[in-house]
Amino acid sequence: MVRNDLRNVAIIAHVDHGKTTLVDAMLHQSGAFRDNQVVAERVMDSGDIERERGITILAKNCSCTYKGVKINIVDTPGHADFGGEVERVLKMVNGVLLLVDAAEGCMPQTRFVLQKALQQNLSLVVAINKIDRPDARIKEVIDEVLYLLMDLGATDEQLDCPMLFCCGREGTASLDPDVPGTDLVPLFDTLLSTIRPPEGDPEAPFQMLVSSVDYNEFVGRIGIGRIQNGVAKVGEEVVVCDWHNPDLKMRGRLTKLYDFQANGRQPCDNITAGDIVAFSGLPDVTIGNTLCSPSSVEPLPFVKINDPTVEMTFSVNDSPLAGREGKYVTSRQIRDRLQKELLKDVALKVEDSATTDSFRVMGRGEMHLSILIETMRREGFELSVGRPEVILKKDENGKTLEPIEHLYVDCDEVFMGVVTDKINQRKGRMLNCTNNGTGRVRLEFSVPSRGLIGYRDEFLTDTKGTGIMNSYLEGYEEWRGDFPTRYSGSIVADRPGNAVAYALFNLEPRGTLFVEPGDPVYEGMIVGEHNRDNDIDVNATKEKKLTNLRAAGKDENVILTPVKKMTLEHALHFVREDELVEVTPVSLRLRKVELSAQKRYQMAGAKKKA
Repeated sequence: MVRNDLRNVAIIAHVDHGKTTLVDAMLHQSGAFRDNQVVAERVMDSGDIERERGITILAKNCSCTYKGVKINIVDTPGHADFGGEVERVLKMVNGVLLLVDAAEGCMPQTRFVLQKALQQNLSLVVAINKIDRPDARIKEVIDEVLYLLMDLGATDEQLDCPMLFCCGREGTASLDPDVPGTDLVPLFDTLLSTIRPPEGDPEAPFQMLVSSVDYNEFVGRIGIGRIQNGVAKVGEEVVVCDWHNPDLKMRGRLTKLYDFQANGRQPCDNITAGDIVAFSGLPDVTIGNTLCSPSSVEPLPFVKINDPTVEMTFSVNDSPLAGREGKYVTSRQIRDRLQKELLKDVALKVEDSATTDSFRVMGRGEMHLSILIETMRREGFELSVGRPEVILKKDENGKTLEPIEHLYVDCDEVFMGVVTDKINQRKGRMLNCTNNGTGRVRLEFSVPSRGLIGYRDEFLTDTKGTGIMNSYLEGYEEWRGDFPTRYSGSIVADRPGNAVAYALFNLEPRGTLFVEPGDPVYEGMIVGEHNRDNDIDVNATKEKKLTNLRAAGKDENVILTPVKKMTLEHALHFVREDELVEVTPVSLRLRKVELSAQKRYQMAGAKKKA
């Protein structure tokens, strides 16, 4: 049976190409909100971190109604590190709306998400967004989209996909780039005519694939997916099975069903085949499971998620200041929190390490893991994390392989030399250079993933904040050799106490400081960045010696340079292999793995002898 009263569509694009803003406009113009209802901007970005950073981290479901047809919309993340979210939600939809920025054109993540959509043979609608930008180059971007479709092996039907020209901020769409739109009616009409309606047999036994998992403090775990066949009813018994785990046969009942209305969920009694539904009552359900009727247990295939490329070590904080600022500090609490994250993040992997108080956490990129760390610290967790490291592989001949990124750089012509030099130092190879005559150039490189760890901050400094860099995982290649990751050393405190202005003033010529007067310090804590490439041990608690004699010029005010306040990303990029970031809900501190200065000296001596 074909559900002509229903459409399931996912909005996919590169980061910051306007997906969430366009969803806002679609919800408003379809009448999802009351005229007097106060609705926040980017209503789908509900998380605090999402709103602060202006990016979508988790895929979210919503719906609107147009001409009596319900349109289920899935808003997806655009950042490459959260590509796992996009991969799994595509199983819920029958078509995609691809957004492309009218100025930036096709970017790395555009290629990634479009490739995943084409592999699943989904209906395609292309929208050139932000056509009101003064630097918009609509005709060139149209050609880029067509070239990309051909490069990815699109079918004739997909190549003939309709193309619209939108301004998400103004809520307009048009079928002609030269004729400005007045509303989103052309977009809605195109979605109804192009996106295939879902098919399913409501009379067949119940069958549904779980594509997403949420959590609620009151009802527990909430599964989300599209009903393939049959009807979901409250109180109905179901069997949970899995395509990749034939031994899994778990029984349970659907205690609650939720239908997606606007940007919220509405409880309901039953939902038929083709629709997207949320349910509760199955405490152990995970992404990729299939819910079936007990009379016909048949699991549905689930897409294989790409493997992680970056790993970090999460461990219990064992510094002298441990336990003062955090609520959850034990290894058991950290383990339980990581296991909870695995339920809804299919691109994440967690393994036990050699010690009982540390864990290997693997993800798609440094942002993927830094968002997890930031979320945990806001929840009250206290932990230590190591430097991000790439995950290496071995080929059949025993050679070491490393992940390689395809890097796109957009910067002013004057910065081309310094950017190219820095990437060459990181074993990068230039593939292409395009100059459109606008004063900016677009460069393409093949560079090891480890070369990009920590480079983003340096890149923004080199380009004076005007450069844009994006990358996607190209594959694995043979190890390209070592290169320095940091050209400066660390200024390390050699005793506990509170930092003193007099001591810090005398340390300023040595480098850039991270601590202020009055901040607690301990032996092995990093209090600054050394100007040279070696580490130095200093006394940050040294006070001025006082006498009973007064002399002119002896009591000048100490004026300190403002310290460099570390963000979490900066801290993760800064630390070396023998250093850790101490993360608490209140503070971020840098420290050595081995706190004792004497032991570090002995270890360095033993290393030289070896």
